[in-house]
Amino acid sequence: MENVTSVMVDFLNSSLNQTEELKPMPRNTLEYQVVTILLVLLICGMGIAGNVMVVLVVVKTKHMRTPTNCYLVSLAIADLVVLLAAGLPNITESVAASWVYGYAGCLCITYLQYLGINASSCSITAFTIERYIAICHPIKAQFICTVSRAKKIIAFVWAFTSVYCVMWFFLLHIKQIPHLDGTEVVCDYKVSRSHYLPIYFLDFTIFYVIPLFLATVLYGLIARILFLNPIPNTPQDMANNSIHKGRSNTLKTTGGRSKGAQSSRKQVTQMLAVVVILFALLWMPYRTLVVVNSFMSAPYLNTWFLLFCRLSIYLNSAINPVIYNLMSQKFRAAFKKLCKCKQAEAEKPTAYNVPVYYSVMKDTSHESPDHDLTEQEDINGYPISNKEMHFNHSCGQKK
Repeated sequence: MENVTSVMVDFLNSSLNQTEELKPMPRNTLEYQVVTILLVLLICGMGIAGNVMVVLVVVKTKHMRTPTNCYLVSLAIADLVVLLAAGLPNITESVAASWVYGYAGCLCITYLQYLGINASSCSITAFTIERYIAICHPIKAQFICTVSRAKKIIAFVWAFTSVYCVMWFFLLHIKQIPHLDGTEVVCDYKVSRSHYLPIYFLDFTIFYVIPLFLATVLYGLIARILFLNPIPNTPQDMANNSIHKGRSNTLKTTGGRSKGAQSSRKQVTQMLAVVVILFALLWMPYRTLVVVNSFMSAPYLNTWFLLFCRLSIYLNSAINPVIYNLMSQKFRAAFKKLCKCKQAEAEKPTAYNVPVYYSVMKDTSHESPDHDLTEQEDINGYPISNKEMHFNHSCGQKK
């Protein structure tokens, strides 16, 4: 996988001709620099704010702490790393027309770029598998799809990608490239093309091809269950159906709850499928460009198309919070509640003495996977416990 800032261009320019002398290159035009700065600032600003909101919403809102949302927090953090390590340095490069962060910055920033990109890909794979188990194997999901297990998987994902990306510390150096009006300092690869291409295609396979292949297969199986067949019953559902068989009123209640659970599961599955599809589409221009140029003697190096590839990558890291807000009622409500809480804190309203009542019901929402028959379910299909249902919609107050 290529570094998504200056290293992308450097590899395309020089790795195909490592033994040849570098030819003078023209600098970017003023128009290109202005467009780059404005679009990168817009996309990165929106993405950083949105992903921070996702993290805060899940951390501060109790009923949002589900296994699926834990993976979405991991994805949001990975996207933040990409935007901060890839998008913002691109702005300084456009202004200074050179690498200004030195050798240490070359190593650390490139490492963080790969870390964020690879961690986001692994997070997408993790929530795809979690959705498949929750929908297609609900009995196993009772024990597998829990918040504690999700946290362990996320910790493994970040540990694996952190160790995997260490190799980039040994593959980079600072190089000077002649221009028509001076010399440009770039963060470049120091290995030859013959050594680099196997690394790239390994990265390409592990963090792009395999996740998309798994997503295609698993979401196909999920769609068959959700849209063609009824949702499989959990043990609790089967017990309820056998006990209350023949009682029409109970069956109607059960059917209504199952229908609500099925609707919420469809909604969250569609939302996650859109995230995966956008990941595939927005990364495709850059992936295709590098693969094609790897086999061409004269690589395609149109400056504006390279900018389009970069912006597509940044947009992929920025658009997920928008998708959550558009397709998830729970996320949309939680976003609004968080914003109202911040406004209320800024205004410092007068405190009133309000009696507080606590439910004695045990709260099991953190460890409960998907259930078809519950009193109330969130957008991910996870039950909201009776204790949580005592909360009103104000900022942390209870009825």
